[in-house]
Amino acid sequence: MNEATNNIVMNIDSFDDVQLTPEGTEEIRKDRKIKLAAALRLFGKLGFDEGVAGHITVRDPELTDHFWVNPMGRSFKQMRVSDLLLVSHTGEVVEGDGLLNGAAFTIHSRIHMSNPAITAAAHSHSVYGKAFSSLGKKLAPLTQDSCAFYDDHVLFDDFSGVVLDNTEGERIAAAMDDSKGAILQNHGLLTVGETIDAAAWWYITMERTCQAQLMAEAAGTPKPIDHDVALQTRETVGSPLAGWFSFQPLFDVIVAEQPELLD
Repeated sequence: MNEATNNIVMNIDSFDDVQLTPEGTEEIRKDRKIKLAAALRLFGKLGFDEGVAGHITVRDPELTDHFWVNPMGRSFKQMRVSDLLLVSHTGEVVEGDGLLNGAAFTIHSRIHMSNPAITAAAHSHSVYGKAFSSLGKKLAPLTQDSCAFYDDHVLFDDFSGVVLDNTEGERIAAAMDDSKGAILQNHGLLTVGETIDAAAWWYITMERTCQAQLMAEAAGTPKPIDHDVALQTRETVGSPLAGWFSFQPLFDVIVAEQPELLD
């Protein structure tokens, strides 16, 4: 590892004492809802929206068996904090106006129920993710960025139509285990995180990793990164802190460009 890389690693590791979220239940809830609305706006800006497909959720800090989610039929590009729905794990909309996406509930409720460490989850029908998902394989460690997912994502290879059955959501959640991402075969991508920031960033970079691998394989025969190097790289670019930190510039830009999302 060269001196420049050492400096990067030292800088990232020194964030151990950084407060990633505010203190106090109401402040944490506010922060999560703002980050959720911002993440949805970013997904819209990046072209991850298609019709009414796609959803991002974040667990409520007080009602931990509830999550906040975007209402079905509201464009990602127009999402505001006030649009978000608070939904229980039994499917009851307890706050907010709008329609609850059945697939969003089926997938996300089971993911949140299965692992208390998961704060947020993201899924959409982005072009490169769904194209790559049709290949029925996992991502290869072809680039530094792709190493974030090396031995840390799964292939769910049992497409059975639109996910509206709770047992299907349970099988997806079980397949995820402790991984940060999943390729849902013939469907698209799914990412999770300990923060809404990380979950959103993992989705964005996973979509781009799919794009990069599709391009590389179309051009020739890519040379993968060695196993040990890929694992070492994942420790730097694939940590929860790295996911949180990588989202911050995107968040700052979208809020500056589209401050109405805070309404």
